[in-house]
Amino acid sequence: MHALQPKHTKLKTEEVKKILEKYNISVSQLPRIKADDGALPEGCASGDVIQIERKFRDKINVYFRVVA
Repeated sequence: MHALQPKHTKLKTEEVKKILEKYNISVSQLPRIKADDGALPEGCASGDVIQIERKFRDKINVYFRVVA
């Protein structure tokens, strides 16, 4: 991982359920990230949900993507 690359984390199934309930959405409504993206952690498969943490000034913004 490069120093300027945002942190990518694969979420567990119970974490995914909490996120989907919190935002009242389904997995199909999440934005997609390609399975061959170099930023993805090892062992990611199609359908996995990834949490991306981007730092902007003093704040950390969290985004979610589903592996396509």
